[in-house]
Amino acid sequence: MRTYYDIDLTGRSITRRELQGEEIVRAGRYLIAKTLLELGAATVDPLSPANPLIFSAGPFAGTSFSNANRTSVGCKSPLTGGIKEANGGGSFSYGLGQLKVAGFTLHGASPDWVVLHFKKDGTIDFDDAAPYLGKGNFEAQEMLHRKYGKKVTIALCGPVGEYQGLLAGIAFSDKDGRPARLSARGGVGAVMGSKKVKAIVVDLDKIPPFTDSKKVNAAIKDYAKMLLADSMVTNFYQKIGTMGMADLQNALGGLPVRNFSAGQQVDVASGEKFKMGGDHISQLNVSRGGEHTHACMPGCVIQCSNVYADASGKEVVSPVEYETLGLLGTNCGLSDPDDLAQMNFLANDLGVDTIELGATLAVLMEAGLGVFGDVKFMADCMAEIRRGSEQGRLWAQGTARVGAHYKVRRVPVIKKQAISAYDPRVVEATGITMMATAQGADHTAGNLPRLKTREMSAEQIVEQSLAHQARVAANDSLGLCIFGMSVTNPNTEFLVNAINAAHGTSLTKDFFEPLGQAALRMEYEFNRRAGFTEKDDELPEFFYSEPLPPTNHVARFHGADVHEMYGRLPA
Repeated sequence: MRTYYDIDLTGRSITRRELQGEEIVRAGRYLIAKTLLELGAATVDPLSPANPLIFSAGPFAGTSFSNANRTSVGCKSPLTGGIKEANGGGSFSYGLGQLKVAGFTLHGASPDWVVLHFKKDGTIDFDDAAPYLGKGNFEAQEMLHRKYGKKVTIALCGPVGEYQGLLAGIAFSDKDGRPARLSARGGVGAVMGSKKVKAIVVDLDKIPPFTDSKKVNAAIKDYAKMLLADSMVTNFYQKIGTMGMADLQNALGGLPVRNFSAGQQVDVASGEKFKMGGDHISQLNVSRGGEHTHACMPGCVIQCSNVYADASGKEVVSPVEYETLGLLGTNCGLSDPDDLAQMNFLANDLGVDTIELGATLAVLMEAGLGVFGDVKFMADCMAEIRRGSEQGRLWAQGTARVGAHYKVRRVPVIKKQAISAYDPRVVEATGITMMATAQGADHTAGNLPRLKTREMSAEQIVEQSLAHQARVAANDSLGLCIFGMSVTNPNTEFLVNAINAAHGTSLTKDFFEPLGQAALRMEYEFNRRAGFTEKDDELPEFFYSEPLPPTNHVARFHGADVHEMYGRLPA
């Protein structure tokens, strides 16, 4: 049994619901889509008190079950105007699970800035947040630990979220206490700011009880063994991390370079050194004493994260991820990982989405306000965003709005959200996912970066994308990191047996994909009610008219090719 809380911030009242069985299991994206539909959130103003903000932990939260402590955050996105589920790693769901909390919904808005404190005794305090306002995330995190102690985990609204800048995510403590794991996309941090919730502090306690703890403990060990025997985990995620994708995309010509004007930064085949890829960075980081195999959440054996060190061996930032390398790095014309690491730290301290930030800065460069590769310009822009000046607040509204303001032609967004680091002219299957998903231009909805599609039709790619999206949505609905999918997806019987042991359910392996399919159907319905149509799935015009060097491909598919894909899902 776990508890779900509905917290009315306006009147500071709390309603408890006790959940059992499948109510605990159907979490994350499924729960968020279902709840938002039931509450009629599709037509609300996303920055008004009427927009619910949902935090959900999966059925294994609070344990060392590898990669099973993701936290899903959901609301109507103020960036896209559609549904948003953004999930992050770290220890926040680990803490919720240890307090036997399945999740909570924030309703209304607090009259004054507040810190919510989930305590071991089952109570929730509303504490004054005034001392933490305006602080960078690292300073605020340190102050919160001084007040609440080290044995807590924190969800934090950064300074940009405070003034409802749409770049803002929600930062979670990593396992070492850094506010560095973000539910980053869609402006969820702006919604937290609109509710005047500066931070949510959760006491750490102990592993929660389960129906059959012995079987759960055995499953935790067996799952870890399966992951450590998987080549994708050991040869890619552990060895290099997500930044290894930069090497692949640079070779394929699908890397965002200088505001998506090129698909390759360096021609490795001609002997040039690609310094923004995982092969180079992993060796550099290890040689400096950096930590290149690092778990972002307790118990995770995949350990795809990292702690990047400078030339003197001092920590600069954790983590450097592929999407940040792509959008805040090569897309802004950076070619030195040390420059990227510095920009990454500044973004983390602001608590903003590095994808949206990088795309926005590149559009500013395209508009002539700066020069590609100018690190000082990037840092100065972030300083303006931190200050919340008139200019900074404009820039904090994200790529689509900044592009429209400066009348830039090349603005890489879908549904007003910046495109992830896969150019859809080359990485077509991921492009189709980003076009169609209700989540906006989000690769994590169904990323197929290695699928060879040039000889495939739209129909064939849509089929592959839809099947993959369902599997991803199932993982996202169980609090599982998608980097474990190479093991999770082929072993659904093992997974449901572990769930049954944990929560007394009687699920079969056939439970898994329908869970994801149901989430997709509800997300599509939410966006339909919010007014989205086929035209919202269209790529920006330049993807169709500008051949992308070095492949010289243009986009082949339109909104009409992808919009009806969710109608193919089983009823």
